[in-house]
Formats: sequence, structure tokens, C-alpha cells
Amino acid sequence: MRVAVVGASGNVGTALLRRFADDATVTSVVGIVRRPPPAAVVAARDLPAPYDVARWVGCDLAAQESDDAVVHRLAAAFAGADAVVHLAWAHRPSHDRAGLHRANVHGARRVADAAVLAGVPHLVVASAGAAYSPADDDEPRTESWPTGGHPDSAFSADKVAVEGALDDVERLHPGLVVTRVRSGWVAQRAAGRQVMDTYVGRLGALTRLVPGRPVPLPRGLRLQAVHADDLAAAYREIVVRRHGGAFNIAAPDLVREDDIAALVGTARVRDLPPGLVRAAVETAWRARIAPAPGSWIGLARSVPVLDTARARRLLSWTPLHSSASAVAELVAGMIGADGTASPPLRPGRGVPPR
Repeated sequence: MRVAVVGASGNVGTALLRRFADDATVTSVVGIVRRPPPAAVVAARDLPAPYDVARWVGCDLAAQESDDAVVHRLAAAFAGADAVVHLAWAHRPSHDRAGLHRANVHGARRVADAAVLAGVPHLVVASAGAAYSPADDDEPRTESWPTGGHPDSAFSADKVAVEGALDDVERLHPGLVVTRVRSGWVAQRAAGRQVMDTYVGRLGALTRLVPGRPVPLPRGLRLQAVHADDLAAAYREIVVRRHGGAFNIAAPDLVREDDIAALVGTARVRDLPPGLVRAAVETAWRARIAPAPGSWIGLARSVPVLDTARARRLLSWTPLHSSASAVAELVAGMIGADGTASPPLRPGRGVPPR
């Protein structure tokens, strides 16, 4: 099989390349990214694993060019592919709402149009549990739960908009198999620096000013995560088996406030009203101290618990990591500012010991 992966150098893309590296079924991989490896490095065949698995093509999905120009560039990269996997997603700069929408929603439309133009039979797109309408209990929801999104989260709204774009594609091109992968929070150690920069930023430095302080967390916080390698395994099965429709992908357990406190090295939690935490983070975001807006607080408390029975049945998929172990690995990576050789995941300086 020949597979084209848009966003192949990011968090999920890196894990998917690792999965494809030892897969005899996948014989060719094209990685489409905004920042491809330097031509000299590629020519010298000096790319580190797993990035040496792919042939790299540069394309900015949010380029200020005509749609035709970008779509034709993508279609040329997709030529001959059995499947296109679209993983690219921009989180920053978070204050540029129009720019994020152009990169994420308009970019997804460009990818879909290019897949149609190139005659690719299967389009697989990364969605998220955040596309679902809120739920305030722990009852697992199947893929039939409404995709209304969280009312004031830009991330959620853009995921819902991408799902709507895919509805249009399916209606206009019934011969194209379209798959939406609605995952939990994706975690792996190699994404530590990226996640720290995207969600914590300078707030991390502020909380280290008082060693051993209780961890301030919003009441009712819950996270259902999936390790990037488990998610990559699901993508592989979707591609190889050419299954369409939606798939929930996540580990079954939930990570709550006390679990997070233990992961960062304290048994104490300061249980705060969610509205207070949200207002504080929002203020810090507007002051350019926090990299993400306060709407993440409400989103993290209201994403439905994902029922993964369909993936287990149709893909024979079973996660090898729990949510707790995946988040623990990510926290270790955040402390160490871990990363890889790719630009989106480049490592940084770790947190000094207290």
C-alpha cells in the first residue's frame, strides 16, 4: 500500500511513521508537512528514524494562495496513494483565531479536495472527542453521540467544522471512503516539550516558585487519554482494512484531579471552582502569559467518555497503555522537555529540579 500522511512530523504523525516502519503492508509513505527536512539532509539519506521511512513534500495548508494552487500541489503529492491520512492541526498562535481557522478548517477542505482530484479511494481525518456535544457524566458514548462541540472552545468549534466539511465531501463524492478518528487526549513522552509550550507555557515557571505547593485544579476535571502508539495502531488498521465512518479511540480509564497531582509529585490538590480557574487562565492568556485560553478548562471537564467498542470489533484494536500510564509518560516528557528531530517536536530545556 501507498499512504500519504499530511502532518507526518507531528505528535500522531511521528507515532504513525514508527508504526509503518516495520509494516510490510505499507510499502510507500509520503509525508506532507509545512517544514520539510532540508534537501541536503534528505539527499545524504541522513534522516533519523522514524522520519527516514517517508519521502517528504513541503506544503503549507494555510498558504495565502489560491485554493487551486494548494490543491494541485497536494494532489501531486497524493498521486497513486491508496489512502490519505490527514493529521495536521495548528494550535498556535492561539490569539489568531482567523489564522487557526484557515489552517485547520480551510486546510482540511483543501486536503479533501486534493484527495478527490488525485482519485485517492480513502480519506482518513483526525477528529477528536472534543467534537462531541458536552456530557457531564461518566457514561461512555458511542460514535452516534451528537457532534455539536463545546459552545465556547475554538478547538472544539474547528473540529466540528471539519466534521461538517467531511459530511459535504461524503455527499458530493459517494465513491470516496471517509473515516473520522475521534481520539482522546493524545500522549507520549516525545511530545513533552510541544505540549508544555502549547498548553502551559510560562505558567509552568510561575507554579515552580513555591516548591511543594498544592496543585490547583478545577473541580470535576477528567481526562481520557490514548497513547500515540496505540492511536497509530488504530490508524494502521483503518488504512489497511479501509473502514469508513467514525471511530472513537481512547484507553478506557479516566485520569482525575488526584491522579494528576500524584503524577507531578504531590499528594495535595487544591480543588478550585472551575469558573475561577477558567477566569484566571483566560486572564493569563490575554496577558500573553498562558499559551491557551481558559475555554480549555470547560472543554476538559465536558468531553464525553468515549466508547471504543466499534474499534475493538471492526479493527481488532486494543490499547496497550492506560490513560494513566500515557499521561504519566507525557508528564515526564514535559518535565524533561523531551522531543524528537522533527521541527514540531523539537526538544527544549528541561525543568530544573526543585
